[in-house]
Amino acid sequence: MAQQLTHHTVNGCPVNAGDMMGSGTISGPTKDSFGSMLELTWRGQNPLKMSDGSERKFINDNDTVIMRGYSKNDKVRIGFGECVGKVLPAIE
Repeated sequence: MAQQLTHHTVNGCPVNAGDMMGSGTISGPTKDSFGSMLELTWRGQNPLKMSDGSERKFINDNDTVIMRGYSKNDKVRIGFGECVGKVLPAIE
């Protein structure tokens, strides 16, 4: 996390207390436990079929990404609400 924070701040990205950063996907060993588009599509080789019949291999510009997370044990569950962001096209 320290390296990720450094990369953001040295390039002028404002980071404030309480900001949330995603650092990757923690997935399991089986197909039903994969958590990212890269894993789910096996690096784009196996497109996902969407409910409208279209196929997707990767996240695209203007997609909305929603992160949800929690941790629990036998006594308590701790989590956060939805973190929603839109993937904007790169500026040329």
